[in-house]
Amino acid sequence: MKFLDQAKVYIKSGDGGAGAVSFLREKFVEFGGPDGGNGGKGGDIIAECAEGLNTLIDFRYQQHFRAPTGTHGMGKNRTGAHGEDVILRVPKGTQIFEEDQETLIADFTEVGQRVVLLKGGNGGFGNAYFKTSSNQAPRRANPGQEGTEKGIWLRLKLIADAGLVGQPNAGKSTFLAAVSAAKPKIADYPFTTLHPNLGVVRIGEREFVLADIPGLIEGASEGIGIGDRFLGHIERCQVLIHLIDGTNEDVAHVYKAVRYELAAYADVLADKSEIVVLNKVDALSEDDIKAKVKALKKASKAEVRLVSGATGQGVEQVLYDVLNILDAEKAAAAELVRKKTEEKWTP
Repeated sequence: MKFLDQAKVYIKSGDGGAGAVSFLREKFVEFGGPDGGNGGKGGDIIAECAEGLNTLIDFRYQQHFRAPTGTHGMGKNRTGAHGEDVILRVPKGTQIFEEDQETLIADFTEVGQRVVLLKGGNGGFGNAYFKTSSNQAPRRANPGQEGTEKGIWLRLKLIADAGLVGQPNAGKSTFLAAVSAAKPKIADYPFTTLHPNLGVVRIGEREFVLADIPGLIEGASEGIGIGDRFLGHIERCQVLIHLIDGTNEDVAHVYKAVRYELAAYADVLADKSEIVVLNKVDALSEDDIKAKVKALKKASKAEVRLVSGATGQGVEQVLYDVLNILDAEKAAAAELVRKKTEEKWTP
């Protein structure tokens, strides 16, 4: 199954059914009068967050969704049936935007969430509705209300606790494969991941979700390479693991280049907690490691972890660092909620 994280679809809610013009004609019933029923309501267009989905690939093969019209009213005061609702099943983490791609309609963060995108048109009144003391035999009925239509954009942002960032060939896929059951493409020749991968990491008795995104190159924010649109998949992460390929000559420049692209995309990414990791240390000499750690510390002003995704060296320490940051973020959020609650109830 291919990964698709953005799709445009066209939706139209159902028209309401028309009301009926009818008069009772029945033997032994005197003065039958009007008995035209109302039309049924048109179907709604509903978006639902469903379990078991992790891509928008279904919307590549169907882009138009139209809810059925409500059934027309009938004689003997029979109201038409409502049109069936059309449900768009989307994966967790999906955002729905108006056609301008800026106005947010819905943000699905929990399975089971539902949002009505378009309501179906109301059914028209039958002639029985218009009967009055001065008009005992109305000969008119309302047509059903027309449904509404528009185009919307679906955008998937993966929900993960931590994200792997770095330039192409920094060893992100190897790291993900080493710490989880995910099976991203890994080879002994240079290439870059073309779509994000998710893996569940288990360390001790704890676990968290780790996302691996395509590599960032200089100028990605200006559209060079495959661009930076995929950075939306780490917007929800609480911590970033920044992998730097230890075999690069100027690791400080590589670090700054990736940080620049993160900041150019959104301030929220530049402000996230970060773990700086020098990867592929198994291919370096002791002197090279010392020199590159010194350069990285000066550029990042942070502690540098030494890791080899291929041999597993230092990997466990990085995972525990992630857990510590996640716990700290959770405690800070709980403290903020507590303070707001106290302020609300303080007389």
